Amino acid sequence: MIKPRNCIIAGLVTITCTVAEPLYAAEYPSRPIRMLVGFAPGGGTDVTARAIAQKLSAFLGQQVIVDNRAGGAGNAATETLVRASADGHTILMGTIAALAINPTLYGNLPFDPVKDLAPVAQAVNSSNILVVLNSVPATSVKDLIALAKAKPGQLNYGSSGVGGTGHLSGVLFDTLAGTVMTHVPYQGGGPAMNALLGGQIQLVFATAATAVPQIKAGKIRGIAATTLARASVMPELPTIAESGLPGFDANNWYGIVVPARTPKTIIARLNAETVKALNAPDLKALFQTQGLDPAPGTPEQFGAYIKSEIARWAKIIKAAGAKAS
Repeated sequence: MIKPRNCIIAGLVTITCTVAEPLYAAEYPSRPIRMLVGFAPGGGTDVTARAIAQKLSAFLGQQVIVDNRAGGAGNAATETLVRASADGHTILMGTIAALAINPTLYGNLPFDPVKDLAPVAQAVNSSNILVVLNSVPATSVKDLIALAKAKPGQLNYGSSGVGGTGHLSGVLFDTLAGTVMTHVPYQGGGPAMNALLGGQIQLVFATAATAVPQIKAGKIRGIAATTLARASVMPELPTIAESGLPGFDANNWYGIVVPARTPKTIIARLNAETVKALNAPDLKALFQTQGLDPAPGTPEQFGAYIKSEIARWAKIIKAAGAKAS
């Protein structure tokens, strides 16, 4: 349906014209919104999505329902979004995995994150935390490197799935340290942490949201942060870069995207309400406890960041010869 408007011709005659903007853009949202999450409940992506969805429900006047579609490190949920109607009623809490890493790691994805998706707003940045079982005889990055070299292939690290920063952090670690560890993918950060707590794996490059509570409870040991700057939620932990692997940087981020054909008016509305949510004092306080740093901005800024991350991780993945199996 097309929305009419009045047009003035030569200052004398008024006629009815049409514009390309669909009527539903002006009425948006007209029903509940589905927010896809590409991982199981309990991980950093899920925690972020549910907090923002609650705010958006109030701001948009329609319920925003989180729909967990785990699989392929976010690929399954992203493909679902690409096939959805471009009317703003299906959105995705995208991650660095599906939006920046997987295009190179997989090489044959049924979607192109630049061509098939439209950025709405980056949500948060987050440092992952390298954590180990208390029984693992390593209290530093140097200890872990020595242990991994003494037992090549015997240290198992879990992740939220192939292509996530938890996985690629391990790839980068092996590349820079000259070690060989075994990757064990799960369907989300929550299941990976449960596997660590159960002794099925020895370490995880975990999101702060899943790692910090367990570190504080004394169930696992925090070793280092994966970003160049120390994690704001645990500043006492050194970074991997300052602990013997200079240049190590694996920033974990999430952000909202929609199908590429979504009207700009809808994207603008979603961006405005998402930025409003990210600036809300109570949400900022919640994210701080989870080790998440809000990163509100424009769709254009988020789009440029996605492209830069695709290029950065492509170099790392190709240099390491990593491929999704």
